[in-house]
Amino acid sequence: MDVPEGTHRPSLESDETPWAKKARVIVADDDVLFREGVVGLLDRSGWDVVGQAGDADLLVALVRELVPDLVIIDIRMPPTHSVEGLEAAREIRAAFPQVGILVLSAYVEVEHAIELLASGRPVGYLLKNRVTDITELTDALERICKGGAVVDPVLVRELVVAQRRADPLGELSLREREVLGLMAEGRSNAGIAKQLWVTEGTVEKHIQHIMTKLELPETSDDHRRVLAVVAFLENR
Repeated sequence: MDVPEGTHRPSLESDETPWAKKARVIVADDDVLFREGVVGLLDRSGWDVVGQAGDADLLVALVRELVPDLVIIDIRMPPTHSVEGLEAAREIRAAFPQVGILVLSAYVEVEHAIELLASGRPVGYLLKNRVTDITELTDALERICKGGAVVDPVLVRELVVAQRRADPLGELSLREREVLGLMAEGRSNAGIAKQLWVTEGTVEKHIQHIMTKLELPETSDDHRRVLAVVAFLENR
C-alpha cells in the first residue's frame, strides 16, 4: 500500500542492523515508483523511514520538522528537474550540518559531485542504479552515518581514465592514485589495505605521500582527506 508523501512509515522489526536501529531517514524523489522502491528496500533492511517527499520544498520542510539522521535526495526534482535536489542539499547542510546527505543521480555529474564533497562530511553521491543493490546502498548509508564521504565507483573510475597532463595529480604514482581512488569511494585505511592486499602502515605512508604531493598541510582533523578527494575529482 502506498504511503502519502510526508507521512511516517514504521520500519520492520526483523533484520535490523545496529546503524539501522538508530538512523531515521527521509527519502525524496519525484518518481513515486522509484521512491517507493527505495523505501521498501530500506524498510526490509530495518532502516527507519520517517518521511517521503516528491519535491525539494516538501523535503526541506520535513527535515526542519523531523531533523532526521539521513536524507536521500534525487539531484533533479520539480519544477525544472535541474538542480533542485542539489539546492535542497545546500540548504539542509547549512541549517543541519549533522544530517547525513546521500544524493542520487541518473548521470555522472562531476561538478555536482565536487560541490557536495567540498561541503564537508557526512555526504555521499551515487548513481541511481546503485540502489538496486541493498548491500551496497546500506554500506553507503552506514559510512555516511559514521561521518564519511561516499563517491560512486563509476565516477571514480571515469575520472581516473580521464587524467590530464597538467593535472596536479600527475606527481602521484600509480599506487598512490589507486589509494586516492579508494579514498574517494569513502574507504577507511583498513578498507584500502584489505582491497590492495597491503598493511595499514603501507596505506598510511601512501596517504602521507599523497598529501605532501598535493601540498595539503597537516591539520588536527581528517578534513584534508576530503580536500584530496576534491582535488582528485576536479582534475579529470
